[in-house]
Amino acid sequence: MTSDSAPASPTRSAADRPSLPQRLARILLGLALTGAGVGHLTVLRDEFQAQVPPWLPLPVDLVVVGSGIVEITLGLALILLGRFSVWVGWAAALFFLAIFPGNIAQFTEGRDGFGLENDVARGIRLLFQPLLVAWALWSSGAWSAWRRYRTRRRTRAYGRL
Repeated sequence: MTSDSAPASPTRSAADRPSLPQRLARILLGLALTGAGVGHLTVLRDEFQAQVPPWLPLPVDLVVVGSGIVEITLGLALILLGRFSVWVGWAAALFFLAIFPGNIAQFTEGRDGFGLENDVARGIRLLFQPLLVAWALWSSGAWSAWRRYRTRRRTRAYGRL
C-alpha cells in the first residue's frame, strides 16, 4: 500500500492531539461503555436481553454476555489507550452500528426494557443511536483523522493533474 492510499496513522503527532473537551468526552464515553458492559454481565442482564432480536440465530444470553465483554473492552480502551483512540473510536462507532438492529427490533416488536415501555420512548431512544456514533468519532479524533486523510488524498490527486 502506498502512502497515497494509506489510512491515517493509528498513533498521533503532537499537532493531532484532541482538545480537552474531546479527551473528557472520550473518557466519559469510555466510562459509560464500561459501566454498560458490567451491567450486561450483572444486574442489567435481563434488561439487555430485551434488546436482542429474536431472529438472531444465537443464544440470547451469549449475545448479551459477548456484547458486554466488547463494551468493557472498548470502554477501557477509550480510557487507557489514548494513543490509539482513533482506531478505538472507529471500533466503538462500528459497535454502535452493529447493535442498532437490536434497538430497531425492540421498537418494531414493542418489547419493553430499560423503562422503554411505549413506542414513543423506544422511538426517542432510536434517535440517540446516531449521536453515540458521532460521540465516538468526535471524541476519539477519528472524524478529524478521516477528514485529514481525505484532504491529503484529494490534494495529492489534484496535484498530479
